[in-house]
Order: sequence, then C-alpha cells, then structure tokens
Amino acid sequence: MSKTLTTVLLLLAPLFAGAAPTGKTYATSGDCDGFPAVALTTAADLCVGLVAEGLGHARGVAAIDDDVFVIDMVAWESRNGRLLKLSRGGRHAPEVVLHGLYQPNAVVRGPGRTLYVGITGQVLQIDPYAADAGKSARVIVDGLPTTGRHPVPSLAVGADGALFVNVGSFSDNCRPPGGHLPDPKAVCPETQESPPRGSVLRFPVRATTWHAGELPPYARGLRNSMAMAVLPNGKLAVAVNSRDGINHADPKLSDAELPHDLLIVLQPGGDYGWPYCYDQRVPAPEYPGFDCAARLAPDLLLPAHAAPLGMLLYHGDRLPGLAGKLVIGYHGYRATGHRIVAVALDEHQRPTGTPGELVTDWHQRDGSHPQGSPVGLVEMSDGSVLIAEDHSGTLLRLSRKRR
Repeated sequence: MSKTLTTVLLLLAPLFAGAAPTGKTYATSGDCDGFPAVALTTAADLCVGLVAEGLGHARGVAAIDDDVFVIDMVAWESRNGRLLKLSRGGRHAPEVVLHGLYQPNAVVRGPGRTLYVGITGQVLQIDPYAADAGKSARVIVDGLPTTGRHPVPSLAVGADGALFVNVGSFSDNCRPPGGHLPDPKAVCPETQESPPRGSVLRFPVRATTWHAGELPPYARGLRNSMAMAVLPNGKLAVAVNSRDGINHADPKLSDAELPHDLLIVLQPGGDYGWPYCYDQRVPAPEYPGFDCAARLAPDLLLPAHAAPLGMLLYHGDRLPGLAGKLVIGYHGYRATGHRIVAVALDEHQRPTGTPGELVTDWHQRDGSHPQGSPVGLVEMSDGSVLIAEDHSGTLLRLSRKRR
C-alpha cells in the first residue's frame, strides 16, 4: 500500500458510530412503498420515504445488489470521513466500512463487486466485502487538486469501464486573492495547471495508478461538473455549477438570475468556455473582449444557482414517465434549489424541453422537514431512487405509491 494511501486510510470497523443528532429531522406519516412517508410534494403517483437518519454529512451513494453505500464526509476539511453500508436496501442499521477518509465526496460501483471512492486528492478502489476493506484499497488516480473552492471529485464509470473524474475550479471565476479582477488579456492561470482546473478527466482501466495530469482532459471550460451520468450512447452528460457574484464584476447583471447552471453532453476534447464565457457563449464581464463563439455551447440552461450535485439516467419502469430521462438533484439553497427534477432526451440523446419537477416543497418547515439538500442519487434494482442529503444526514427513497 502506498504511503499516500496510508496517510488517509483506513480501518474496518464492525460497529456504527453514529453522528450526533443534528435536529434536522423529518416527521413521517403513513407509508411510502414500505417506508415511512415524509411530507414533500411529488409528481403524480410518486412518494418519498425515509430510509435512514443520522448519517452525518451524507454525500455520494452507490449500490451493489441490495446493499447501499453512503459517503459521510463528516465535515468540510475533515480527515475523518467514512464509507457506510446499509444492507437490504437501507432496512438494516448502517455499518462503517472505512473511516479516516480525507474529505470524501463520491462513491460509484466499479468492476465486479468493488467501489470507486473519490476523496480529496485521489480516487480509490476498494472491496467493501473483504475481511479488511482497508487492506483491499488501491489508488486508481493520484495527484488530484486539494486546494481552492472545489477540491472534491465527483465520479462516473463508462460502459467500457473508463473512469470519469471532475476537477472543479480553484476560484469562483478566476479571481485572484484579495478580491481583484483577473487580467482580461491574460490566460486564467488555474486553467493551465496539471490537471487543468475546471475540467473533466477520463482514465481507461489499467492495473497501475494514473496520475491526474497524465492525460489531456476529456473536456474543459467547465467550472464544477459535480453531477455526471453516462448515456446509452456512451457519452457523458454533466450538470455544471456556474459562478456566483457576477454582479460584483458588472453591477448591471443580476446575481439572482445569472449565470444559469448548465446541462451538457460532452464532446471529447471540447472546451466550454469557463471562466471566459457563461450561458450560451456570452463573454464574462471580466473578459468582455473574449471570442466565445470559438467555444462550445451547453445543451440546456438550468436555473441559476440550482447547484446540481447528483444525476442519473433512469433505466427502470417503476417510476412512471421517467424511463430514459435524466434525474437531477438541485442542492442549492436559493429559491431555485432544493428539488429533484427530470429532463428528457431527444432521439440524439441530447437534453430537451423544460425540467419537470419530481420532488418539491422542500423549504425548511419546522416540525415537518428540513430544507432539501440532495447530493447523491442511485437507482436500485427495484426501480426506486435513493437520495442522500448532506445537511440533514438522511437517506430518502423516491418510489411509486402503492395502490
């Protein structure tokens, strides 16, 4: 095991050491397909059930058969993050599989019955069923950035087994320390790092560790692509968290309305313009003379500050009207956030139309539920969708109402 790995890992623990209660809990009433129902507004014939609470700062979620794995970041900048397992679809109490993880964020299923776990600086592959899960761990990708506003990676696995990794931006919009504006005539320095900030990387399967800067980026000019999903044609769809504070650079622009977050099906080698451009190839106020026509445009504009952090392509038929659609969680705490939506794909597997709301009415309501903060999404074998929420430390289940 590498020295860098042993600095962040890893002990197998047989018992669950639950996080302290946060007070951000759900009141339940009635049944949602076998789980206690929570008071959220859903699309017709759907409901949301409460699977588990007390999961700390719950981020990514993955499944192997009927076992559910949840990342507990614990807190930002923590080196005590955990990987939890909840068997029988979440019906069993959680166990700690790994702990001592550096600011973990993402977990996805890897080859066989393994998992990829994205922590700050690295991607690990582990066997969660090994007698000692820590000793099973190996570093798949090393050398990811550990600094700035967006150091935590998100992950997706292609049909060919290749691993996609998001590299978020260091700054909000290439703003140097001290609140100064960037030089409009200079290249943004963080886009020249190795790997470039604001990019998505792709690593084919191999037996040895990849260094994050070893290959050219799969796509770039993407401020923070936290939500990723692989489409049936093998292309990668990403939902991008766009900048804040555009009005600080140009008071005539509305921070409440601009810029939009973005939904994009990536073209390999494509450059989508961050930090020089926003929305449909509009020059950023810091770079008013930039030729954004030379950059690629997004496929669909999402609401400003929706903050999409999780996305999946729905394959099942349990949830009516969702087959073949993208399901996206908006984590944002402004009016556009805290909801789950669905986006249709056209015959070319491009996003189309207006996002349809699946879960809403997720505003803070004392005695009923906290404000929604969805992060990880995973489709289970029964067609339900599990939702991990970080600020409330809960695992919810979107399913069809029983008749």
